[in-house]
Amino acid sequence: MDTQQRRILLLSTSVVYGSEYLHYATDDINKFLKKYNVSRILFVPYALNDYNEYANKVTGAFEKWGYKVNSIHTSEDPVQAVEEAEAFFVGGGNTFQLLKALYDFKIIDPIKKRVLEEGIPYIGSSAGSNVATVSICTTNDMPIVHPPSFTALGLIPFNINPHYLDDNPTTHMGETREQRIEQYHRIPGAPPVVGLREGSLLHIEGDKITLVGKCSARIFSPYPPYLEAISSIDNLRTCHAMPW
Repeated sequence: MDTQQRRILLLSTSVVYGSEYLHYATDDINKFLKKYNVSRILFVPYALNDYNEYANKVTGAFEKWGYKVNSIHTSEDPVQAVEEAEAFFVGGGNTFQLLKALYDFKIIDPIKKRVLEEGIPYIGSSAGSNVATVSICTTNDMPIVHPPSFTALGLIPFNINPHYLDDNPTTHMGETREQRIEQYHRIPGAPPVVGLREGSLLHIEGDKITLVGKCSARIFSPYPPYLEAISSIDNLRTCHAMPW
C-alpha cells in the first residue's frame, strides 16, 4: 500500500447529541480542507436511499463554510466524477448499501487510486469511515443488501467500529461491542479494529495517524504484528482491548 500520499479524515459520526449536522467536527473539517486548498467536494450519498435529500443536507452544511458540493449521483459517469474530484466526502447511513453501490458503479479502484496515489483528500463519516478500511466486517449495520464482497477501499490497514459503546451493565444479556470484536479476531488474518467513540475522529496524513475530537478510542488487536500498523496513532495508547 502506498501511504505517503494519504490525506484522510474519518469521523465516528455525523451528529453528536445536542448538536447540528457535522457541527462538532466543524473546526477539524475546515482545517483539513483548507490545508489542501480544497474548494470543491464530491459527495457520495449512497449510504441512504434518498440521494437528493441527503445531498441537499450536506450541501447546506458545506456551503456555509464556503465549499461547493457536487453529488456523484447527479453525474452521468460516476467514474469520471471520481477522476475529476478535488476531494471526497462519503456520508453515513447503511454500510452494506454504501459498499454495494461503490461496487455497482465501479468506483472502488478509482477512489482508492486517487486517494493513495494522487493525494486527493477523503472525508468519511460513520459508514463512510467504515468503507475506508480493510473490510466492513466490524460495522454495526444490518445487511439490508448484499455487496459482492465485504472488502472495502483499503485506504488504511485496519478496521473501524464507529459509534463505539463501552459496556454498561444492565439486565440486557446481549453481547457487548468488545465481545463482538473479540469474536471477529478469532478469524485468522483479521486486522486490528479501532473503536471510535462518538465525537472522535482519525486524521491520517501519510503514515501519521492522529486521534482528534471530543473522545478517546480503543484499539483491539489480535496479534502484535498487526498492531504495528496503527502503533503510531498519536494521543491513542496502544494496548489490547483496554479502555483509556
